[in-house]
Amino acid sequence: MKLRIGIIGCGGIATGKHLSALKSNGDLCEVVAFCDGILDRAKKAAQEYGVENAQVCQNYNELLANPNVDVVYVLTPNISHSPIAVDAFHAGKHVMCEKPMAINTAEAEKMMTAWKESGKKFSIGYQNRYRADVRHLRSACQNGDLGEIYYAKAYAIRRRGVPTWGSFIQGSQQGGGPLIDIGTHSLDLALWLMDNYDVESVTGTVFKKLGKLPQATDGNLWGAWDTSKYDVEDSAIGYIKMKSGALVVLESSWALNILEAREAEVTLCGTKAGAELRNQKEVIYNRGKYGRLTEEVLTPGEPHDFFGTRYDAPYLEAKEWLTAILEDRDPLVRPEQSLVVTQVLDAIYESAAKNETVWF
Repeated sequence: MKLRIGIIGCGGIATGKHLSALKSNGDLCEVVAFCDGILDRAKKAAQEYGVENAQVCQNYNELLANPNVDVVYVLTPNISHSPIAVDAFHAGKHVMCEKPMAINTAEAEKMMTAWKESGKKFSIGYQNRYRADVRHLRSACQNGDLGEIYYAKAYAIRRRGVPTWGSFIQGSQQGGGPLIDIGTHSLDLALWLMDNYDVESVTGTVFKKLGKLPQATDGNLWGAWDTSKYDVEDSAIGYIKMKSGALVVLESSWALNILEAREAEVTLCGTKAGAELRNQKEVIYNRGKYGRLTEEVLTPGEPHDFFGTRYDAPYLEAKEWLTAILEDRDPLVRPEQSLVVTQVLDAIYESAAKNETVWF
């Protein structure tokens, strides 16, 4: 049996990540419907990735009414994640939603309610969990190699990496800037690796220092951004205290005058050892051993395969998600976990606005 996929939102995240991954999992699925507010964009995606005579539309309700669609991918700006996902569940579809889960906690909770009522599968697009380095570190954490992990740092730091397309720099559409965009990935990794979602309190600081400065656009990865439209933070820091006493520090930025850029990486400090994710490919373990402080640098690879099997994170994300539906089991990225990530991000923004700690 092949699952029949409907894509809502045919922009960069669809063409740059999901559609090629789905195409590579052609033994599990086929893409039968495409929806986008810009019809030509949906038509182009259908021509490249869809089945013959795939549905193309501008109104997502037309796609949801299609009985041939089993699974819906929600790949739109953050503000529309919740209403589309809720409608998809009501239409009896499984839902894969891009990160973050929703623009805020209230909208995420609506998604949770609709999901639980639907009996369908639900997951969020945190593909970094599928990287080889992350999977190696996850195994070490589950095996107890680090002992009790009581301090972690989650990095989502760009020196100049402001997205200049779409609605990324508009808070009304996205809910925030780098914190909700890339900080969400790093926080997801930290909480998942620690296997700790019991948050006690959150304290946050948000900086809006560089986004409005024309000179700050110099050196930006994607060219100058429109400073007149920039109304989100350019950096944010969160302190997340867990009920166990553990602490997670989350650092995020699109624009920051700092030497080292680190994105979708974490530092873990445990009672037996520590670990660092570096360059999105290395795991560095550190500990005391035989009277010396030691560092073990590993670059976990994939099993050698003569048949060219893919192991990149988007491919593995799609494969695991589709297989979870077919085997009727929980996906690797569970919505309950993603809800906590959204709650923490929301609390950082709230804490910064009120200048006080938010207690869970």
